[in-house]
Amino acid sequence: MHAAIIMDGNGRWAERRGLPRTAGHRAGAKAVRRTVEAATRGPVDILTLYAFSCDNWSRPAHEVASLMRLLKRYLVSETARCLDNGVRLSVIGRRDRLSADLIRTIENTERLTRDGGKLHLRLAIDYSARAAIAGAAARVRGPCSPQEFDEHLAAAMHSDVQAPVDLLIRTGGERRLSDFLLWEAAYAELVFVDTYWPDFDEAAFATCLAEYARRDRRFGGLSRSATATEYSRAE
Repeated sequence: MHAAIIMDGNGRWAERRGLPRTAGHRAGAKAVRRTVEAATRGPVDILTLYAFSCDNWSRPAHEVASLMRLLKRYLVSETARCLDNGVRLSVIGRRDRLSADLIRTIENTERLTRDGGKLHLRLAIDYSARAAIAGAAARVRGPCSPQEFDEHLAAAMHSDVQAPVDLLIRTGGERRLSDFLLWEAAYAELVFVDTYWPDFDEAAFATCLAEYARRDRRFGGLSRSATATEYSRAE
């Protein structure tokens, strides 16, 4: 199962508490740890987290700088935990606008955790689904099947894994995809929750997974109950 999460609401969580927005991002990093640990105990094989979008560069420079420092600290501090728990960590998105130091940290974490087989954790950093699709399209020469396009898309965002999203969660109360995994989420079940990301915990994640389990995934066909009814009539 591939679950993806738009981690929204860090800044608003902090502002409601009279704290700087950076405090919300630090609290959000703790929510990442909780969610990853919960994912290793559940049905999730791939977990993709939207950490920093291409559009986030438009935020104040001091906030962007703080986010980049936090991302580096997270990668450094969580590498050992990933190794202990069988988690493979990789980063998708552009890398040409990241600092050389952060790129080295990303590559080191990816190298050390590449054999993790329990969960593949993917952090989307400087990521845009539209940019990734455009980059993949530029690689296409002639007719291309959706499966072949998957390979071009993976290459365009520095990923060796391209899997459709089964469950896409957005926290923070907003109801939009914000340029996240648009191709991969073609048949994803969408769950929107009002909880700000720093308050998202194992119970909230379990609620989302339970909601997913209740959904009737038809992929353009008939539901199981409708198929059974039609079969009975044919008999």
